[in-house]
Amino acid sequence: MAIKKVVIAAAGQGTRMLHLTKNKSKHLINVCQKPFLSYLLDNILEAGYKEIILVVGYGDELMRRFLKEYGYKSPHLSAGSLRPNSGAGAGYSGRCGDKVELINQFEILGPKEKIYGTACPLMCVKDIIKNSQFVYLCGDNLYSSRDLRIMNIDDDYCYIAGIEHKNPEKYGVLVEKDGFLEKVVEKSKEYFGNIINAGLYKFTPEIFEKVSLIKKSSREEYEITDAINLLAKDKKMKIKIIKDYWMDFGNPSDVIKLSKFITAGKTLRP
Repeated sequence: MAIKKVVIAAAGQGTRMLHLTKNKSKHLINVCQKPFLSYLLDNILEAGYKEIILVVGYGDELMRRFLKEYGYKSPHLSAGSLRPNSGAGAGYSGRCGDKVELINQFEILGPKEKIYGTACPLMCVKDIIKNSQFVYLCGDNLYSSRDLRIMNIDDDYCYIAGIEHKNPEKYGVLVEKDGFLEKVVEKSKEYFGNIINAGLYKFTPEIFEKVSLIKKSSREEYEITDAINLLAKDKKMKIKIIKDYWMDFGNPSDVIKLSKFITAGKTLRP
């Protein structure tokens, strides 16, 4: 495997989940008696990635507890091999070198009232990633192990995962030109195509330079798509189409939808 590192953005609370996130973040909501995040981590490990950096914020103590408990339940991390990493931090290492490292976005950048947005987790991991290529995704999205594996591309380009959608106007649409991403168009009434941004990326260290250049959006947030559009202008961004599925875990109805999906045995694909 060329790429070992995966960065998961999981700092938010998930207020659209209403009462379900009163005491914990949406990533830890139980689906079929397991926290949602465990399904994502299972698939990441199944895809062969060895170093997972979990960027958290809200309810970080519960996340720390989850990481420890997850090691006892996962087929990838056995109770006998689970051990805290040496030195600072709250990561846990398992057999075959699997590692989950937790870092707190709010401790590094300040509270969400000061600085927030989808690009913020990238600001937090620059010194950890250094010159490595890595996969980046949101902790409230679920992908198959196969789709995660196809983002492991060892070249000089960055990649964004896209998927066909019948209502592209509700999402960021990927516009392609000459084999490259030309731009991401957010929630436009004008038709630009039906391939939407699925929130899964492979980045080279060039992403950190672009993140340093972006400004707050109209929502007063630092948006990852602004940095991606800068990469696109330099013809540094390509598109990969998801083969299996992309499931967003953001609303209470998604709990029922995902429960049915899991019961049908569709979450993990070799």
